[in-house]
Amino acid sequence: MSALNHLLSPITIKTMELRNRAVMPPMGTNLGNADGTVSKENIAYLRRRAQGEPGLIITEITGVHPGGIVSPNQLGAYDDCFIPGLKQIVSLAHEAGSRVAMQIHHAGRESFFLLSQGKAIGPSAIPSIVFKGAPREMTIDDINEVIAAFGAAASRGREAGFDAVEIHCAHGYLLTQFLSALSNQRTDGYGGATVKERSRFVIEVIRAVRKAVGTEFPVSIRISAEEFIKGGYTADDMQTILPDFVTAGADIIHASFGTHGSPGGITQAPPEYEPGFNVRLARKVKDVVDVPVIAVGRFTDPALADEVIGRGDADLVAFGRQFLADPDFMIKSRQGRTADIRRCIACNQGCIEREMLGEGNIRCSINPETGQETIYPAGPAAKPRSVWVVGSGPGGLIAAFEAARLGHTVTLFEKDQELGGQIRYARIPPHKEVYGEWIDWLINQVKGTGITIKKGTEVTEAMLREKKPEYVILATGGEKIIPKIAGIDCPHICDAWLLLSGAVSPGKQVLVIGGGLIGMETADYLGDRGSEVTLVEIMKRSPVLKITSHGYMLHKRLRDRNCRMFFNTCVKAIGADQVTIETEGVEATVSPIDQVVVAVGLRSKDDLKATLEEAGIPHVVIGDARSARRIIEATEEGARAAWDL
Repeated sequence: MSALNHLLSPITIKTMELRNRAVMPPMGTNLGNADGTVSKENIAYLRRRAQGEPGLIITEITGVHPGGIVSPNQLGAYDDCFIPGLKQIVSLAHEAGSRVAMQIHHAGRESFFLLSQGKAIGPSAIPSIVFKGAPREMTIDDINEVIAAFGAAASRGREAGFDAVEIHCAHGYLLTQFLSALSNQRTDGYGGATVKERSRFVIEVIRAVRKAVGTEFPVSIRISAEEFIKGGYTADDMQTILPDFVTAGADIIHASFGTHGSPGGITQAPPEYEPGFNVRLARKVKDVVDVPVIAVGRFTDPALADEVIGRGDADLVAFGRQFLADPDFMIKSRQGRTADIRRCIACNQGCIEREMLGEGNIRCSINPETGQETIYPAGPAAKPRSVWVVGSGPGGLIAAFEAARLGHTVTLFEKDQELGGQIRYARIPPHKEVYGEWIDWLINQVKGTGITIKKGTEVTEAMLREKKPEYVILATGGEKIIPKIAGIDCPHICDAWLLLSGAVSPGKQVLVIGGGLIGMETADYLGDRGSEVTLVEIMKRSPVLKITSHGYMLHKRLRDRNCRMFFNTCVKAIGADQVTIETEGVEATVSPIDQVVVAVGLRSKDDLKATLEEAGIPHVVIGDARSARRIIEATEEGARAAWDL
């Protein structure tokens, strides 16, 4: 049994008693109804998190005014019609023994939805760094209306039964816009040369909320303790106004960081950032206020959170994406089952990028239950079946695990001697070790289910025709694409997989063919080992988007290492020590080159599909065998294949 004496200790904040110091912070889900009311999906999602025994749950952003929402389905608190749904959130949290706060929010200029309609407002008419469009500068009447809206929303939160409210003053939204010189250039009493002068709006919001909820009702404020952007305010600046926030009525400081315009995607930190990396900012907050402080920053390990609280750097710790990856991690840790914890890998594919790229509601690439709680089958299956899973990459492993969990008899086939598929290679580049830790965890979970695992066994047409399994989940992955280039058979050429596996040593002057994720991460691996790297990609732009957190960091590292990157360029010929490339019809020679690495990617490999169809064997194709893409698609397809049996 793990002690976790500090993390598991209770804390009382005014009228709110928390059973432990673990906080589930606000995370956007895109699960709300089209009119901003609470949906059954919201309820199922939050109930599942509450079952994990957090001390405090803070809802996702809840709009205080229709002129400050990021989307129509953002949860609302700007009308009494929202109260019945909000009461459901309170009930599910209390039934599970958790306390719950409603986070109240106004987007200001950080709403593409409102900017596109010409309805966004802000302290000054300065364009959004993220969305480029400029808001309308707020009048004094606008300011007073929004301040009153925060108070009214807080009052509705209290009426709905919430244990606290949290004011959103972080990540570049309206209140942060007033604090920042980058977005507030007003010359009236709501502007000024210093953060202290620009803090008037925030302080008046806090006072309005305090007045609306009374003296004993807890009020939290989530801040970006440092703006993390050139010309933005610093933690030292913030220290000058935090005591004023407390005087105005703040009982808790939730010490987040950055804005959505900050470089490096720091607000949704990728694996490049160590767990707990932001604790120093919580410490700076505690140095100037005498109220509880919540620390934030890629926490996945309760033991680390316990240390942070124990040494006095924070009073509570927020575990955001970890509650998506494994809602039960606190229970497992308390029971001493730390090896069973599914730790967040900070890939951001389902929780950040999915919503950012307009792909739908919240998911988790390593936990298919997240965002799908209403369809997630508890099991057991009504009719257990005998299932073959062919391939042990992420999709195959998830399919095998989920099928076994539901009571099916599963045999997992892997043609190689090692399980894990492409993750065996994806774990090798810099900062990707956490991917390896996850796949090792998943393999151990699969082994613990009693699944029959046959490594070094390639499923053939003859096997399928002879055994005729009841059902087959085809997860055979993809096959390497070898481009047709003059000289492609030269001895100094290898593919990325041979390089990453260690079978081939890095060269000194290396040209990488392919600028997708495999090529970029291979170039990163080579640069980390001292190679001089040239990367060539046929597409006009990098398929690895800089707007994603890992993508930004990857591009930055390659630039910092002077990696030469050619886009809209193809390789025409490979010679003994040089490579001929062509960009828009113009040929050039890259030399000297002592190694060429092919990292063009994968094409789907579903050779057995025709046999399955001919033999009349029920089956489904998932993951890279269906189409080469990300972990999230493979794991979701694997899970659904098992759920649909």
